[in-house]
Amino acid sequence: MIAQQIATELAVQNWQVDAAIKLLDEGSTVPFIARYRKEATGVLDDTQLRTLEDRLGYLRELNARRQSILESITKQQKLTPKLAASIDAADSKTRLEDLYLPYKTKRRTKAQIAIEAGLKPLADALYQNPSLVPEQSAQSFLNAQANIDTVKDALDGAKQILMERFSLAADLLEALRVMGWQEAKWQVQVVEGKQQEAAKFQDYFDFQEALNTIPSHRALAILRGRNEGFLQATVVWSVNEHLPFESKVAAYWLIKDQGRPADSWLNEVVRWTWRVKLASQLETALITRVREASEDNAIGVFANNLKDLLLAAPAGDKITLGLDPGLRTGVKAVVVDATGKLLASETIFPHVPHKKWQAALELLVHWCQTYHIALVAIGNGTGSRETDKLVKEVQARLGDQPLQRIIVSEAGASIYSASALAAAEFPDLDVSYRGAVSIARRLQDPLAELVKIEPKAIGVGQYQHDVSQVQLTRRLDNVVEDCVNNVGVDLNTASAPLLQRVAGLNKTMAENIVLHRELNGAFANRKQLLKVARLGAKAYEQAAGFLRIRGGDNPLDGTSVHPEAYALVDQVAGQLKLQVSQLIGNEQIKKIRVSQLQSESFGAQTVQDLLAELQKPGRDPRPEFRMAKLTDGVESIKDLILGALMEGTISNVTNFGAFVDLGVHQDGLVHISALSKQFVKDTHSVVKAGDIVKVKIMQIDVARKRIGLSMRLDDELPTQYDQPTPARPSKKEQPKPVAKVAMGSMAQKLKEAQIRAKGRG
Repeated sequence: MIAQQIATELAVQNWQVDAAIKLLDEGSTVPFIARYRKEATGVLDDTQLRTLEDRLGYLRELNARRQSILESITKQQKLTPKLAASIDAADSKTRLEDLYLPYKTKRRTKAQIAIEAGLKPLADALYQNPSLVPEQSAQSFLNAQANIDTVKDALDGAKQILMERFSLAADLLEALRVMGWQEAKWQVQVVEGKQQEAAKFQDYFDFQEALNTIPSHRALAILRGRNEGFLQATVVWSVNEHLPFESKVAAYWLIKDQGRPADSWLNEVVRWTWRVKLASQLETALITRVREASEDNAIGVFANNLKDLLLAAPAGDKITLGLDPGLRTGVKAVVVDATGKLLASETIFPHVPHKKWQAALELLVHWCQTYHIALVAIGNGTGSRETDKLVKEVQARLGDQPLQRIIVSEAGASIYSASALAAAEFPDLDVSYRGAVSIARRLQDPLAELVKIEPKAIGVGQYQHDVSQVQLTRRLDNVVEDCVNNVGVDLNTASAPLLQRVAGLNKTMAENIVLHRELNGAFANRKQLLKVARLGAKAYEQAAGFLRIRGGDNPLDGTSVHPEAYALVDQVAGQLKLQVSQLIGNEQIKKIRVSQLQSESFGAQTVQDLLAELQKPGRDPRPEFRMAKLTDGVESIKDLILGALMEGTISNVTNFGAFVDLGVHQDGLVHISALSKQFVKDTHSVVKAGDIVKVKIMQIDVARKRIGLSMRLDDELPTQYDQPTPARPSKKEQPKPVAKVAMGSMAQKLKEAQIRAKGRG
């Protein structure tokens, strides 16, 4: 039943889901199944398998809860065939809990007290026969011992009994939720007297939007503002307020006002049921639905950005100079070799207040000549453009020696520096230098270095602190695992944090691999993995294909060909009368037809993948490295010019637009409406983190550090302007004219988006 439901949701065949579930239950990982068990699953990809894995967990939890509920109701001797059928058919935890609600053990309610006082027959009589006069019927239920002293007491007790009964109907609750989702709106206002404190939420001071259409970033902003005590958010049920919902309750319980004596009283029961029992419950349910959907969307945005960063182009195995800029504290400089090993470290003080420019220049030139440095990675923090100037002068002094300089994101470098991992890797190195090492290494290979940092610390999320941290961590860990296995890992150079992301391996196994390398030297072949402590046959099966050995005993160990297919490669080599070493990368492979190798053990897809890998062994799926050309002389927001065209790097992508690093210490925003001349529904369909883009400066606000950009380079600046408050100049600085801010439709959208962007972290 579970497999059939998942198959329907994924629009695939039942047998595909059955096979995937069997493999997962046997301990296979998603990357392994997606890459090496394509025939078994009918080529389900990693995205489908991740969804399948999530739904499998949810539906199994649902089934466990279903059995628990059935057992509970059975013990109460209240399980009917109809109720059992409804419970069996429940397809969500919400529906299941609705059905169980009347049978849950509850605290003593007013309705239970009224039942104990003997008022249930009165409630039943008035509900079943509205022709009765409530006041007359209640006379016979007065009971001083039960504190039912008046007719009003008796009718109030009967009302409580019916209210509880009316509010526990599962089908009614579901119908009200559907109706609420279709009609309800969120009304938001600022808390009186907190306008100034709540300035970052000013878009929502007087705001209303339908719950079923509100974008995730707005919903999360409202929830944050409410949690921080700045915003009041309430549900407006419909244009007719409560009436449609009260009518829905009345219709479900067949209550009509036909002028009978008890009709008015029963309608009052309905009003109380909705307003006292159901409205607040439904409001909580709807807001929870909005929150969960918004969280899921925000987590998806973060996951997409993280994937783009992890799969960013590596600059390659080149000796690299890493510079962590600073002014007063100096620039932390390190040199790492092609494998990331630290060769040298020093602090230089070229900038104010020290101004030891010449000494810093001489040291960097000396290092470049001594270590044959090919790359310079400059952190994008304070002092980055000033440090970039220094490196330009170094390049000029070196003459013909090729030297590339690139400004690199520092996000998460400080967290790595202070981590136990960094301390273990560099026990004798000052914390301040570890960040520079991380900056240098992430230029060489972003994936290998970024896996050492907790994904949440990389800083490409949207309201990441407002979402479920458990779900966020799980989703991001899955992204890291998929990226690592998609690229592959060098078994003899990879760090333990990188190795533990390989399919089938865990932290202990990864650390044992590194220890084995240190004690026994480099791995000569994949089979030697089986000698690693606590790494058994199953882990080997899952991991081997994703681990690479360069220059080992077997050339296939340097490819993504799994050891289980080595015999098949020998067969290919035999047909072409070549050695395996001669086969790899040989054009003659194109002569082999898939049908020649296909068998029960190796299907067409596996054979096709194998032949493709042999033709281009160890191919890195990441793009070719390139960098943004930052505009000379533009080092801060004050240097920007309205209408200028500039190149920059996408640093973050959100639902409302993309942020671009222009090298001025403040990212600019391209609103979603300015990403393309075509309508854009999803920002990720146009840009991704790490992309190099050309933009036009549309808005500059120095005082509030806001930069509005457009990727529609022929956009004209709006003709209406509003003068922003200029930044206060220092005593030594002469006031400069501040560019006026365009306040047309484009600029207004940018302004609104940038207000929202304050909460994106």
